[in-house]
Amino acid sequence: MGEVTGTRVAPLVALRRESADEAAGALVLLHGRGADEHDLFPLLDLLDPERRLLGVTPGGPLHLPPGGRHWYALGGIPTPDPATFHDTAPRLEAFLDALELPLEKVVLGGFSQGAVMSWAMSLGPGRARPAAVVAMSGFLPRVEGWPLSPERLAGLPVGIVHGSLDPVIPAEFGREAAEVLSAAGADVLRLETAVPHMVDPAWIEPLRELVRKATTTA
Repeated sequence: MGEVTGTRVAPLVALRRESADEAAGALVLLHGRGADEHDLFPLLDLLDPERRLLGVTPGGPLHLPPGGRHWYALGGIPTPDPATFHDTAPRLEAFLDALELPLEKVVLGGFSQGAVMSWAMSLGPGRARPAAVVAMSGFLPRVEGWPLSPERLAGLPVGIVHGSLDPVIPAEFGREAAEVLSAAGADVLRLETAVPHMVDPAWIEPLRELVRKATTTA
């Protein structure tokens, strides 16, 4: 394995969008490779327009070529580089655990690498159950020493959305995730639209409804 060169940033930086009143939960969105904490910040208002939730967009701790922030170095699909993944995962765990709201009130989501890390945090060893997961254009990570437990999300809402024209992470990985989570008993919302590696505006309304239901108590 080649040496990964980069500068780690500690602690994780993050943008916050406060709730309008007392927060009913939190919405945490993780950006993709080479972006940063600003990238998905506009999605907070799109997915939670009434500002019922605390919104948080942390930045990945690695600076790697070709620029921007990263959650791990590329190791292939669906195999993140183990060294950088195992370095980052505990730091993201600590960030989530330090939120003022417990994870069971947090909708955790992300795009591309951010979707991968959302799965890692939701299904990885010793993790608590979030309120819901929103995985946009990602894959279930296969990393030695980081087993996934899909059954942990049984009964919980899970949004899995992907572009059928995605040249970066093929749509088959979104289909695989939907099949695995459905078989594990999760309440899966599956959307696949004819777009490349991007967030399709057509996804916003159904994901907004998923976020609302996941954070509304009877």
